[in-house]
Amino acid sequence: MFSLPQLEAFVAVAEELHFGAAAERLNMTQPPLSRQIQMLEKKLGAQLFGRTSRKVELTAAGATLLPRARQILDLCIKTDMDVRRVSSGQAGAIAVGYTAIAGQSALPMMLRLAAEGMPGVSFMLRELVSTDQMDGLVKGSVDIGLLRPIVGRPGVVSRPLMKDRLVVALPEGSSLLSSMAAPHGEPLRLGALDRLPLLMYSTKEARYFHDLVLRLFASAGAHANITQYASQVPALLAFVQAGLGVTLVPASAMAFAPPGWNSMRSTGGTACTS
Repeated sequence: MFSLPQLEAFVAVAEELHFGAAAERLNMTQPPLSRQIQMLEKKLGAQLFGRTSRKVELTAAGATLLPRARQILDLCIKTDMDVRRVSSGQAGAIAVGYTAIAGQSALPMMLRLAAEGMPGVSFMLRELVSTDQMDGLVKGSVDIGLLRPIVGRPGVVSRPLMKDRLVVALPEGSSLLSSMAAPHGEPLRLGALDRLPLLMYSTKEARYFHDLVLRLFASAGAHANITQYASQVPALLAFVQAGLGVTLVPASAMAFAPPGWNSMRSTGGTACTS
């Protein structure tokens, strides 16, 4: 195959139609330039220039090669620039995993900052539970995960991104809203949820929240009367709305609550996203 230096030499001569001017343009002497053209013609098995003592002109074969040679050189330049931009973080594609709650809180903030600081980077977004995000990070199918803290894996680095209050979601008409809720906006004590039907996070897909809720109930001396499991907050809120029980969710989950639904009260607990 011909080489890029040969194509560069050919394009320079084709545009200048003068070997001396082309050599000066390429910062080289004329003999090496002539050798590059000769090697290219030998590779292609075609004469590219008609030469006389007075002028240089393209042959039909040379005229056919010229636009394609320009395209090849332009593509090489663009490829070089694109690779350098990707290497420096100025361009490329990043796969981002996020939980349903992070999609309403941390993700928009991250995308806004990225659009300002890395306008050439595109993001492939995938809604995944935390355990699936961690598996994706290990396998390389996810580059960044917005997930709840779970057991770390070798090669995966985590940093705290934001903290979120926990709130209790209650069915409309619950007696807790009027008779047991603390006044003046103070947190609702978890003891008030003792033995009430508790809608709980899955032990597999949402282990962090499952264990966190159990620890909070234990510290409050309350019995966790689990009646239903789900892996995602929207599903738990739908169960609450249907009157199936109560649950604890991050405060940012209020974005999933139906319009006008006020049945969420703070418990004083804290959840993290990393």
